[in-house]
Amino acid sequence: MQHPQDPRDGTGRAGTSPSPGAIRIGAQRDSAPAAVSASAPAPAGAEALEQADGSAVGRLATTVERLRRELEQAHADAAGRALVEMAVGVLVERLHCGPTEASAQLADLAEKAGVTQLVLAADLVNQAAADRISAIARDFVTTSAAAPAADSVGVRLRSAEAHALAERDTEAVARSMLEHALRPLGAVAVAVWAAHPDQSLSLAGSAGFGAEEAHRWRHVPPGVPTPARRALDRRAAVAYPALADAGLPSIGQHAIGGGRLAVPAGIGGRLTGVLEVCWNDRLPEQSQPLQRQFEALAELCAATLETWADSGRPAGPEHHDAQLDGVRALADGLLDPCLVLQMSPEGGEVPLQFTIRHANPAFVDFAGRPTSAIVGSRLLEAYPLAAEAGGLLEAAEHVFVTGEPFRTGAMTLSAMVDGVPLSTRAKVSISRHGSHLVVVWRLDDGTPRVARLLQHAQRLGRIGGFEENLHTRQIAWNEAVYELHGLPPTALPIPLEQLADHAHPDDRHTIGRFLRTLLHHRRPASTSFRLQRPDGVARHIRVVAEPVHDPDSRLSVVRGAYQDISAQHWTEVALAATRDQLAQTEQEAAERSRLARQLQQAIMPPVRGPVHLDDLHVAVRYRPAEKDHLVGGDWYDTLTLPSGEVLLCVGDVAGHGIEAATGMVALRNALRGLAATGAGPAQLLTWLNSITHQLTENLTATAVCGLYDPATRRLRWARAGHLPPVLLRGGRAETLPQLGGILLGVLDQADYEETEIHLRPGDLLVLYTDGLIERRDQSLQASLTSLISLSEKAGGGEGGPTDLEAHLDHLLRYSRADTDDDTCLVGVFVREREDGERPDAP
Repeated sequence: MQHPQDPRDGTGRAGTSPSPGAIRIGAQRDSAPAAVSASAPAPAGAEALEQADGSAVGRLATTVERLRRELEQAHADAAGRALVEMAVGVLVERLHCGPTEASAQLADLAEKAGVTQLVLAADLVNQAAADRISAIARDFVTTSAAAPAADSVGVRLRSAEAHALAERDTEAVARSMLEHALRPLGAVAVAVWAAHPDQSLSLAGSAGFGAEEAHRWRHVPPGVPTPARRALDRRAAVAYPALADAGLPSIGQHAIGGGRLAVPAGIGGRLTGVLEVCWNDRLPEQSQPLQRQFEALAELCAATLETWADSGRPAGPEHHDAQLDGVRALADGLLDPCLVLQMSPEGGEVPLQFTIRHANPAFVDFAGRPTSAIVGSRLLEAYPLAAEAGGLLEAAEHVFVTGEPFRTGAMTLSAMVDGVPLSTRAKVSISRHGSHLVVVWRLDDGTPRVARLLQHAQRLGRIGGFEENLHTRQIAWNEAVYELHGLPPTALPIPLEQLADHAHPDDRHTIGRFLRTLLHHRRPASTSFRLQRPDGVARHIRVVAEPVHDPDSRLSVVRGAYQDISAQHWTEVALAATRDQLAQTEQEAAERSRLARQLQQAIMPPVRGPVHLDDLHVAVRYRPAEKDHLVGGDWYDTLTLPSGEVLLCVGDVAGHGIEAATGMVALRNALRGLAATGAGPAQLLTWLNSITHQLTENLTATAVCGLYDPATRRLRWARAGHLPPVLLRGGRAETLPQLGGILLGVLDQADYEETEIHLRPGDLLVLYTDGLIERRDQSLQASLTSLISLSEKAGGGEGGPTDLEAHLDHLLRYSRADTDDDTCLVGVFVREREDGERPDAP
């Protein structure tokens, strides 16, 4: 979109006002950077080179610095242009004018108000959006006497929003957010973290940190207590006046040790990441309007993370390593789990830092994390407890330094998941291959692993175990039982004898029967009851217990388990209600189908043998749908009119059920009444179409209507969207012409074509509905071709009524239709006159 004025300033003159990055935030800092380019001074080395008169290197450095400034200015101007274009769109909608006129109006309004176009654009967007950013601007108007502060806040937040929407690169969004919205608040760096279901974090974008530092923090494994992790766990913003005093690791912790603010970012109640803002000095005072600004920026981060294509961990620059390819092939051939380690670039650190470069197909993390969460991270990031004395890291360092292989039959491997250490015993061997280490371990599948599996099963099944000593009255509960009862871990456990006091009054009899079976009859028992917890929440609980006897066969201990079956109970209640509703619906549907079938049979009873109408033999076949709920609206009618002509008609009402059956009755009776007027077939269909459109609701139908004159053997006919009849003459079958005529009930006024044909003795005419030929896997024309072939194989009607019925039975029996729809079939055979009269042939 182009505008008469350049949107970079408020007067229409390019380059005369600051860019969006140059807006001062008077409410937060009195002296903010004037522009993005001005906020980053040129390096001292570049200034020295500029002073070198005539130096080629100096001129090159000056050119590079100028291009860098122009690029930064272009990025800032792009956000401003996007914001102005949004404001122009608002004016287009409000003034109902074109973009060019709206742009001129924006420039004129800004000049009259004495503000820049950018400030006025932000104000217009705030009024139209009525979102969090506009609310923040209003807060500054009400809490601060300086109105320009509100303008500045609105402009810089809208600029950051425009850039976030325009950029698909999260890295570029982080830079824009820092320059437009955070540097004026004193911030020096920002990081955007993406949260993953396995409790790990990925650095989706950052600004203000070095490339090496960003690469080192590209992935944070589960269990590392960073500020971002704390914000996600608390689901609220966390602030640290000084990161160095907090003792938490995070990106840039050595270079930027001042205040840190981590704000969760989410959309629709679902947290997708964290916005982390860094200061060189202590964290500024967090006023409520300022907190709302950070929350608005976090929402922009969440919108960016939704479209973040790289769901993995941004990797640093990779180069082809032939040695790694060989070690990887070696590891993939091993049957035991295997990791390939390589010295990290920071090789001088103590202890040595190793990066996990590869995991073979047999590798399964004993902490349950996916392989993608392990490969690419540091060894101490994936397994922090490996740094313990005598642990995996110490053994890896020894092998790397000395080259001596390491082997042990029992080593403890540990990992942190959700802040809980998980350990296992394993046989471990380590060997060095060039600059890589191959770590092979074989896990111990003994008691510790079974215990962990049991803990996970209890947690997933919401099961808690207990043990009660009947002699000492000591009761042992695990944590799950306390949670089920809604009690803190410090509360006294509830004895079995007092269980009824904590249950619903209606369930006390059930609990009494359970206790008698368990304590008096000394047999295992189980029951379900409604537990009334102290917090007022009622839960459906199932308790299972068994008696334990001492060596003297006396009952001494009761062991058992509680299980929360509330979800199962309510699911069963819902299923019972659904079954009842389904049974009622099925009964109603069956009743409707029965009524529709009875109505259909009452109007069109089965025909017993051919009907003789003058020199015509008429036979009918009707095949109902196999399923009752598919009862359709197929109908036919044959009768002699007062004029002596014979009415022949077949129709099909769209749909199934009682609505289709009642519609069929209305159309059939209406056509009978209209035919008594003596009008032709086309006129009859025209009148029937008007009746269908005006006197019925949402009803459409197809029909074929013919009038046969016995004196001349002339058949006049017309069709309304129906399939044409088939004429069998002299052993050859063909369809009558496709006359024009729209479906009944579609339009209020419709015209229908009419034609005539002279029939001869021995001719056989078949009228039918689409249920006879329609197939899902072939076109209608192919189905008509199959019907013609089937009619010729069935033979002519020279034998009279007997052959006519046999012909219709043959068509029904060998029809290849597969739609399971009603089928109506009317056969008309022209016989020789008994008196020998033969009307003139055409």
